[in-house]
Amino acid sequence: MTSEPTSEPTSPPTGHAPAAVVNHVGQCVEDLDRSVRFYVELLGFEVDRELVVPDAAAGPLLGLEAPIGLKAVYLRNGDFQLELMHFDRASNPGFAERVFNEPGLTHLSISVEDFEGVTSRVEQLGGTILTQFPVALMVRDPDGQLLEILPMDYKHRIDAERAARLQP
Repeated sequence: MTSEPTSEPTSPPTGHAPAAVVNHVGQCVEDLDRSVRFYVELLGFEVDRELVVPDAAAGPLLGLEAPIGLKAVYLRNGDFQLELMHFDRASNPGFAERVFNEPGLTHLSISVEDFEGVTSRVEQLGGTILTQFPVALMVRDPDGQLLEILPMDYKHRIDAERAARLQP
């Protein structure tokens, strides 16, 4: 039996807990301190916690051969958590550029209060501006992760549209 596709957003029935929640998004970085500085100073993330994972636990879970040397820093921005992972070992692969039409995670989209201020500091903090428009900025963070930077007005508009859809 097949169901008809729908363009309406779906959600659990009222009174039911969601079947799943997102815990974090993980990102591998070459220089943990540089990446923490970028996300904290530019985008307002806060360091939530750090974790050093023993090779005996990390190896089987991640499918990597020892030595692994995994240290993770969890950054929080509101309810969103970004895990920055650094592998302290010589055999890590280098950066491979991804494009938007390649399957998999393409980018993170982040709204900021001070769009012009963020735009002016991207490169000072190790990022690269790829494209710039009055209301959108595409950048690569210091490790090449694509980020879409938008003014906070975008988030407010999306929230208002969602609230209007949910009203009876």
